[in-house]
Amino acid sequence: MSLLNGKVAIVTGASSGIGRAAAKLFAAEGAKVVVTARRSEELAELVSEIEADGGEAVAVAGDARDEETAVRTVSEAITRFGGLDIAFNNAGALGAMGPIGDITLEGWNETLATNTTSAFLAAKHQMPAMIENGGGSIVFTSSFVGHSAGFPGMAPYAASKAALVGLTQALAIEGGANRIRVNAILPGGTDTPSNAANLPGASPETRGFIEGLHVLKRLAQPEEIAQAALHLASDASSFITGTALLVDGGVSITRT
Repeated sequence: MSLLNGKVAIVTGASSGIGRAAAKLFAAEGAKVVVTARRSEELAELVSEIEADGGEAVAVAGDARDEETAVRTVSEAITRFGGLDIAFNNAGALGAMGPIGDITLEGWNETLATNTTSAFLAAKHQMPAMIENGGGSIVFTSSFVGHSAGFPGMAPYAASKAALVGLTQALAIEGGANRIRVNAILPGGTDTPSNAANLPGASPETRGFIEGLHVLKRLAQPEEIAQAALHLASDASSFITGTALLVDGGVSITRT
């Protein structure tokens, strides 16, 4: 039996990488999926692929930093599919990088808006819909960066992703009485288009160094991270809430 049969799910940041992989996986597991991101062309292509595989999906193009996008996405889930059971709030970016003295206030605010405020806005509108529907599961994409490891030049990213763990815990407490579970996944290095774009022209030695930081000596594929999101979204994790789940290939524990 499919893990998400009959469920309705929202996936943010779905146009590529982890979000795209999760949307396809959720649909393959029986969910009706609302996918959202800024790039409408990529979303349309994703919906076509899901439908070609026999799934159901609809796209909502918009910026996750805008509350109006969160409102439209939840509304689409309700009007098109009849409710909301699952939300994978995955939208995010590395944002402003560099020594703290070089980070502008604009860069700091934009990074937190993209990674933290977008998650808050999404959950703000998702939780009432889930309460109306009798419960649900919310999953955020945080990071091991700022949680179990620190890297120079990544203060805005680390702060924004660490904040998601606190948000997860607070919302897990708020949602528990209404049968809403809230968890976060903390991926390690993942082989996504956005990560590749942040290392233009990276040498094999640079990639090898990054891979070597992980116990498994490789980067994750987006589909592997999506499997962790699926577990937390499904009833297979029915007694798990308020947790920060490391899905990091052991990068948090290795010193070799």
